[in-house]
Amino acid sequence: MRINLTKKDLVNQVYMQIGFSKRISESLINDFFSMIITNLKKEKKIKISNFGTFSIRKKKSRIGRNPKTKEEKNISERNVVLFKPSKDFKEFINKVDEE
Repeated sequence: MRINLTKKDLVNQVYMQIGFSKRISESLINDFFSMIITNLKKEKKIKISNFGTFSIRKKKSRIGRNPKTKEEKNISERNVVLFKPSKDFKEFINKVDEE
């Protein structure tokens, strides 16, 4: 089963936990994401303490193949976003619940 976390879920969490109005909570979440995206485009790398590092890597163009039709196509050069989790993040994810 796959569970998606949406912006609406984040807005509701901020609304419930901090008590800001939903409009302010939504604005806060949108500003947070736009700040990350803007800085990532400008600086090519963002480190968030105890969470991880986002970075942009340029992929070269290459030839790809459609597995069904075996047709070859040129895949253009593009930038991709990489995420490397921090040590604390990895430890938290792999921590066994002590019950």
